[in-house]
Amino acid sequence: MKKTLLITFLILNLTPLKAENAFTAQIPDQIELKGVTYNLNSNPLEPYFDKFPDKRPKGGTTSTALWRGYVACFKVLDNHLYVTDIKIEVPDKNSKKSYPYKWTSVFNQVFPKKEKVKIDWYTGILILPHGKIVDYVHMGYASTFSKYLLLEIEKGKLNEIRKYKHKEFIRFKKRQFNEFKKTDNYKKLYKELKKNDSNENFIQSFIRNFVTEYTTKFLTN
Repeated sequence: MKKTLLITFLILNLTPLKAENAFTAQIPDQIELKGVTYNLNSNPLEPYFDKFPDKRPKGGTTSTALWRGYVACFKVLDNHLYVTDIKIEVPDKNSKKSYPYKWTSVFNQVFPKKEKVKIDWYTGILILPHGKIVDYVHMGYASTFSKYLLLEIEKGKLNEIRKYKHKEFIRFKKRQFNEFKKTDNYKKLYKELKKNDSNENFIQSFIRNFVTEYTTKFLTN
């Protein structure tokens, strides 16, 4: 996901028209929590596929709306994160629709002979937006919603759940950013982004907006 954010950062240095064409709103992964299914503004399988690139699903259609080429389904069971399905979109030869494609599961190709897989590779903050759309942004997961659930995950284990309304979430990100600025990881990230010759205000605004992707735990109340 961090690699994708760097791409987003570079795109945002282009004109608005180019940015919209280059990186549209993404089809999200999904997660089931306490019997309710939510969209995810995070992609917990990406660290796994970065480590094992040969496992990444192949043969599915990719587009600006689905850069990763798959949609994964997750579930929280006994305070632990599991992946339960992975789907790709493939041509449907029997379809007479204007968009002749269908979704098919490739879970057993990635994880043979498994019904679900307990995740131990992901540490980070999962973002579950829900409720009404407050502001639709045609890029990545940038749209904002009226409510948010935030899950702090450590090596697949659920440590804490937080609930925020839209304005509360914005205030949380500001506090999280202020704490993140005190860390060495912030200094390294700032130095990396500075190589692209962006100005100070833009860099800090970008990191503040995506701070939950760059921090792996809650740094503030």
